[in-house]
Amino acid sequence: MSWRIAALLSVAISCSAFSGRQTFLPQRWTTLSSSTGLYADLQAILWDMDGVLADTERDGHRLAFNQAFAENNLKTEWDVERYGVLLEVGGGKERMTAHWNEVGWPAIPEKSRQEKVKELHLRKTDIFMDMINEGRIPLRPGVLRVIDEAIANNIRLAVCSTSNEKAVTNLVQTLMGPERAAHFRIFAGDMVQRKKPAPDVYNMAVEQMDLDKSRCVIVEDSGIGLKAALAAGIPCIVTKSSYTAGEDFTGAAMIVDELGDDPRTGVTLETLAGLLVAGSPSS
Repeated sequence: MSWRIAALLSVAISCSAFSGRQTFLPQRWTTLSSSTGLYADLQAILWDMDGVLADTERDGHRLAFNQAFAENNLKTEWDVERYGVLLEVGGGKERMTAHWNEVGWPAIPEKSRQEKVKELHLRKTDIFMDMINEGRIPLRPGVLRVIDEAIANNIRLAVCSTSNEKAVTNLVQTLMGPERAAHFRIFAGDMVQRKKPAPDVYNMAVEQMDLDKSRCVIVEDSGIGLKAALAAGIPCIVTKSSYTAGEDFTGAAMIVDELGDDPRTGVTLETLAGLLVAGSPSS
């Protein structure tokens, strides 16, 4: 049996095996005996951050925005439902602008609005990073397990996010630790001209890391992120998050609730390698 056929079978088995959540203590960076076979063609895993590495939107970014608004007496507060609607706009500065364009701007002179938006976004980022440092935002199940497995098998890693570089770097270093963080390249929303659903951040990662798109897999959680992955021509697995469960994921190579802490029932490197065939735009 070729490794490609075996990998496809692994995807089928994984799709039917996602059931419950169990505690998993990762076996740190010990090369697996099958690494030269089933997933030898998997070169890199490109991760979104918000909703993928951690479910940050509802209980992280939203609360940080609201605190920044309150500190500036802007009489703006985004509840869970409203923030879910605003997530259809990619990028925090763009999100504030879209909201106030719709409902009316607070008492900010028109010529100063964009400068104020930038100031608010910087303050929101500081608040968000404090939340990370305080341990208020945990990683999602299975993230560290898959990352440790990838590091053990020399599979390259990058985070490709619409968030700014400072926030992305802090989350990776704080929640994963410096040893894991050293294996990541960071590509953020403030490093490209167009944010998701444009493919710019993924294309930048591919170019700067000298990757082969046919050997990469993207992990996303939203329709916007999936569109960016499809536009980049890279297979994408979607891990649904608190805000995105009902979105349209047509075109995804695989859709799961989470990566899963238990390797017996969760997503593995074999699963991801199978997507190179099953989820290839040319397949």
